[in-house]
Amino acid sequence: MRDLFDREINYLRISVTDKCNLRCRYCMPAEGVPLKRHDDLISFEEITAVVEAGIGLGIRKVRLTGGEPLVRRGIVDLVSMLHRVAGIQTLAMTTNGILLDRFAGALKEAGLDSVNISLDTLDPERYHYITRIGSLEKVLSGIEAARRAGFSIKINSVVMDDTEETEIRNLRRFCREKGLVLQLINHYSLDSEKLQGYHFDRPPDCAGCNRIRLLADGTLKPCLHSDLEIPFDPKDPRESIRRTILSKPKEGTICTNRDMVGIGG
Repeated sequence: MRDLFDREINYLRISVTDKCNLRCRYCMPAEGVPLKRHDDLISFEEITAVVEAGIGLGIRKVRLTGGEPLVRRGIVDLVSMLHRVAGIQTLAMTTNGILLDRFAGALKEAGLDSVNISLDTLDPERYHYITRIGSLEKVLSGIEAARRAGFSIKINSVVMDDTEETEIRNLRRFCREKGLVLQLINHYSLDSEKLQGYHFDRPPDCAGCNRIRLLADGTLKPCLHSDLEIPFDPKDPRESIRRTILSKPKEGTICTNRDMVGIGG
């Protein structure tokens, strides 16, 4: 389905939880954010209904995000449920990698196609500083587990004002040696005006945006850089998706009603 500005919307990003086992400085405050109870999260059955409705309207790629998706109880079961939905061409996940050494094999068996793993530096001390509580060793173990499982892997690296060129060169070399794809992401803020023509790989320009988002509380969001939201109607998922696509603005501005950790980027 195309939106009002003739963009083909074929990509659905699903935030399955607002919980995260890291506290990255560019994503959330040190004390974390108020968390939803498990019962307040959209159910796996409702997520599947949204995906099925989206497939009928042209959605072909689905990505599970968070927070950190691997902390959502039963996440492998959700992957299995979505894998059985006819019409999905790519079922992907973005993760910080901390738990991948435990889940990689089961996720692959359940039908997950690819993973994007967040890794902003290969320096252990700087990694701990950025994430506040994270262990670089655990992420590297997760990457190796994903490689053994046979995943297609991208490394997501946020480039901040204090990121040095040597860090980027080290990441490029690491990815080249491991057969991974490095994706550099300009650091940006939701409460700052959306820019066009970022210097690195992501985020994309609005003119090429092909995505909508389903948040962990069941709200549909047509644009990351906007306060626009569409409530999910479990009685009519198709109409909920259709309204979301037709609500996409031509360009993003700012988002003041959600934190990054609750949207999933």
